[in-house]
Parts: sequence; C-alpha cells; structure tokens
Amino acid sequence: MSRSTPFKRIAVVGRGLPVAAPSDETSAEQPGLLPSPAAAPSPTAVPSPAATPSPAAAPSPSADIATAYRRIASIAEEFGSVVAVEESFVPRALDAPVVDLASDPVDLVVSLGGDGTLLRAARAVFDRDVPILGVNLGRLGFLTALSPGGIGDGVRRILGGDHLIEDRVTLEAEIRPHGGGSARRFTALNDVVVHKAGAARVVRLDLWAGSDGRQTEIGSFSGDGVILSTPTGSTAYSLSAGGPIVAPELDCLLVTPILPHTLAVRPLVVPGAETIAVTVLDRSGRLFLTVDGQEGASFGSHDRVSVRIGEAKARLVRLPEHSFFATLRQKLNWAVRPATGS
Repeated sequence: MSRSTPFKRIAVVGRGLPVAAPSDETSAEQPGLLPSPAAAPSPTAVPSPAATPSPAAAPSPSADIATAYRRIASIAEEFGSVVAVEESFVPRALDAPVVDLASDPVDLVVSLGGDGTLLRAARAVFDRDVPILGVNLGRLGFLTALSPGGIGDGVRRILGGDHLIEDRVTLEAEIRPHGGGSARRFTALNDVVVHKAGAARVVRLDLWAGSDGRQTEIGSFSGDGVILSTPTGSTAYSLSAGGPIVAPELDCLLVTPILPHTLAVRPLVVPGAETIAVTVLDRSGRLFLTVDGQEGASFGSHDRVSVRIGEAKARLVRLPEHSFFATLRQKLNWAVRPATGS
C-alpha cells in the first residue's frame, strides 16, 4: 500500500542545456549569455579517457543525474507518485517517461544540478504555481535544498509532508523602444542586468524610481552596468558587485551599480512597489539585457528598460530545519565563528 503525498506527479529537470539566444539580430556571443555546452564545455565536465588517460575516471555529470533520478523515482514509487523527465533533458539510457512542463499537469518539479538548473526550472513554471525542489549536483547550490547524500531521507520527508514552501518574488522587465514600437518582456527570479555589449568600455546610465506612474530621478553614473535584483538574487551577481545581503522574504528591489566610475554611487534597496527605469545616455553602440544569466536581448541607446516586482512567484521547497542564515554560513562562510583556540 502506497503512502499519501500531495505530490503525485513529479517532473525532473536536469542541467547542461543550452541557454536561450538573443531575441533579435545580435550574435549569441554577446557578453552575459552563458555559452552552450556544445560551444564551451562545462568546467565540471570530465575529460575523455582518450584525451587524458586516468586509472580511475570520475563519474560524468550525466551519470550523477541518472543515479539521482533513479533514487528519486524509487522513493516516489513508495508514495504512489509518478516521476517523469523533461523531454529535452533525458539522459536517454534512463528509459523514463517524458513530461512537457508547458502543458502537462505537474505537482512538483525537481531540479538536478546547481542554481542555474533551479533558475531554469523556476522560469519554466513561473505561471503554474508549482513548487520546486532543488538537488545540488553542481558547485555552490545556494538555492537548492538537498545534497546528493541527502536525497533518500530528504525526498521521503518532503513527499511525506515534512517540508516548507517559500514564495519568492520575481522581477518583470520590459524593454520599450525609443520612439515607439512593441515592448519586449521578461521574468526573472534572481536578477536583470543592463550592461554594455561588445567592447569593454563604460556606459553612462540614467536611473529613475517611482510608482503609480510618477517617477523621480535617482541619478546617473558611468560604469560597466547595473544589476536589478530580487532579495533571492541578493546572494548572486549583486553580491559579487558589492550589493547587500537581503533576507528573501522581504518585499523590495535591489539596485547595484557594476564598477561605477565614481566614489559617490552605492547600492540601493527600494520598496517593492517601486518601478526602476534605466535609460542609456550614450549615443552609440548596443546595450544588452541579461535575465537570470540565461536569457538575453540587445537594445539601443535611449530605449527604456523598466523593472518591477512581478506578479509571478517562485515556490521553493525546503526542509523545516534549513534556514537562509544557516545557508549563508555553510555555503558563503558568512559570519562563521573562528575555530576554538584560534
């Protein structure tokens, strides 16, 4: 007799897929887009024995994913749940049922990989109110809930109801062409980045903030660009650029300049009701908008980028004893106590 669980239809998403190409005529080689595995092998990929002989080759990422999938499917069977894999992801040797995340009914999405895989999974179900469980098979895995060694106990507990679901805010970004035309829209869980495309040079940006159609100028600066992020994204690119760490349950938006060419510009935290507008004051060259490091679009000078808190939520599953601050200590070494006697 199977045990009861609300997650009867489980979809598994894996890492290692190409990212989306730019949405207009510009090249996919623009900075900010992640290279596809075909063009640039992942740093975690294992060299083939023919190229680098080794007496004991490490398991490949696909082998890790296949092992994790089989473990999850075996546990799910105890609960009477069905586990299927995303069609474009399947390690073909699995002989697993396939699911279409865009149309098939799903109760839980499990991402097997790192934070990039979880972001891609979240982006696939933004409009479907489906919880996402992250299993870290990557390097950092800040957003993931389980390690490979914790799959057995963790999945059983989660399917049995011993879990929490955190609703994380998203961003809605819009590129509106100067002089009119159709706007292009994007949704992000971590961040939206405005930066220069092509040659390495600073760009001059003008920033505005407001709500209810009324905007106030924040100011302008020259630099490499600006990161607009959610609290969830505060521990990603924004942190690397000197932005603050923000607890993920807060309703706010972060504005983090990238290498500003001035001593007078610092990161900002603005209320979630505000819309941030960015225009580029340089007259020449193309700019780039990168969304969660996975999707991108180029735009021209004097086009307007607007970013606000989105209506969609990303629902992340975690175990009750896990916390944001514990994850900061464990994965980013934040405020770790010195060893006794040191």
